[in-house]
Amino acid sequence: MRTPLLLASLILALPTAARDDTANPVARLRIEPGAAGYEAWADNLLAGPIEVRLDVASGPVPASQPALPARASVPAGGSTLVALLQAPEGREGWLRLRLRGIPGSANARPQDVAYRRPVAAAEACIEQGFEGSFSHRDPANRYALDFAVPEGTPVLAARAGVVMQVRDGFDRGGLDRARDIDRANLVRILHDDGSMALYAHLAKGGARVRPGQRVAAGQVIGMSGNTGYSSGPHLHFAVQVNRDQQLEAIPFRMPGVVPAPGQAAWSSSSDGSTSSRHCGSLSSMPTARR
Repeated sequence: MRTPLLLASLILALPTAARDDTANPVARLRIEPGAAGYEAWADNLLAGPIEVRLDVASGPVPASQPALPARASVPAGGSTLVALLQAPEGREGWLRLRLRGIPGSANARPQDVAYRRPVAAAEACIEQGFEGSFSHRDPANRYALDFAVPEGTPVLAARAGVVMQVRDGFDRGGLDRARDIDRANLVRILHDDGSMALYAHLAKGGARVRPGQRVAAGQVIGMSGNTGYSSGPHLHFAVQVNRDQQLEAIPFRMPGVVPAPGQAAWSSSSDGSTSSRHCGSLSSMPTARR
């Protein structure tokens, strides 16, 4: 007779610019009894590939195949057996497991393509650029652009792809990082080369696309807002890849916005914003917001 093994699963948040909270998980951990132990399955809740890592949050590390921590790739909307767990002999109790999911495939091979502006040029003003000191210093946001636009401005797909994630249930923003960092509405689009575009801080109910939908470059995908960690209305745009289960922003070309190789860099202010070159040429909006 198999010794009972009680398992409690946790779904954790993503460490990204617009991180997922438990109400918007990327993956779900599912435990099923099997012929030779307990099967730990990861269910992908996104319309694109993810990578998962299964580990013990508390309690003894059980024997498993493969040994914990275990990693696996899970296709869009699919399920993958991550590990086969063995019950400790002669013991019963609680084992708390932790499943961490990261959007994207580790096999992504980003191509050098030109991205379109994600908002109409007449309404765009870059208030924080690559490596801006306010919030563009971590790997997931280092090569991001913040476009200062009024709430309700149409957000356009900068490149064609498949919508893999939509979140639009939050209604406010603020500068309490611990409280607000997980509350940014977003649309994530998967490109054919495995890279992903992140459009964040959208308005509540502002998404105009659904997961699994194919979109064309220039198509309206949402409405800008001021949700999450934000001091004013803007659109946060980044191109990201999954590198060793860590979201990383990568440099990209956006003609007329991002300087091409060999051109002069942005003229930056002390706070890391890139307003002095671009805000004057793209619009007359102020650039105090982040």
